[in-house]
Amino acid sequence: MPYKQPVSILLIIHTPELDVLLLERNDFTDAWQSVTGSREGDESLINTAQRELAEETGLRVDVSQIRDWESCHDFEIFEVWRHRYAPGVTMNTEHVFSVEIPVACEVDISPNEHRRFKWVNWQQAAEMVFSPSNAEALRELPARMGH
Repeated sequence: MPYKQPVSILLIIHTPELDVLLLERNDFTDAWQSVTGSREGDESLINTAQRELAEETGLRVDVSQIRDWESCHDFEIFEVWRHRYAPGVTMNTEHVFSVEIPVACEVDISPNEHRRFKWVNWQQAAEMVFSPSNAEALRELPARMGH
């Protein structure tokens, strides 16, 4: 299997009321997160977001529905996951996106990646996620959506 690219997306899925979908990782108990994933090949980042949304939740949207925050940050890859990257790669650049769906709904999570999902308000979501960059993006959500 080829190494993962150290370029990824963070996709916040939310309703108009700013309820947010969180997924619990299989490999990290009580680790809640928004949809994340690495770019594959030379796909655009917005296509990465669209693909990861479908893979991790079963939700399908047109790329025009995905909002590019034009925001990114670098973070150190957790030691436990570094084997997925080329030798010597320790940093990842994460690009932030969001997508609004009309109502909180059932999703078809990927059992290889996640054990369960829940919808919570954005404040609770920011407290629940394990990733500092995910928490920061969730705290920005109301302003980004004009609330």
